[in-house]
Amino acid sequence: MTSVEDCRNAIDKVSDRIMEVDEADRRKHIVERTISVTVRDLDTVFDMRLTQNGLEDVTSRDAGTPGNRAQVRITASGDDLVALAEDRLDFSKALFSGRVKIDASFSDLMRMRKLL
Repeated sequence: MTSVEDCRNAIDKVSDRIMEVDEADRRKHIVERTISVTVRDLDTVFDMRLTQNGLEDVTSRDAGTPGNRAQVRITASGDDLVALAEDRLDFSKALFSGRVKIDASFSDLMRMRKLL
């Protein structure tokens, strides 16, 4: 079973991967958005901002503690979040099988698809 720290490290890996994308592509496809990642099995929510510099201002809170409504909301188990960050789980398969849920506008989904 993964821990909150494991999930935080997974988010850092995703941020590092975003920074590996060519700067021109990041400028083209990234529009600053607020993101929340709810980790169901840990009752934890990570709040952050997606920017051209990766994922910034990452904080965690108890799932029962109210927070600002993020523009992109992702829900997954801790194990799936870590597996996604380590490329052991295909994002599309996880999404279509219901292991990962995303609540975002269509345009945000299309932009994110180009980065992943």
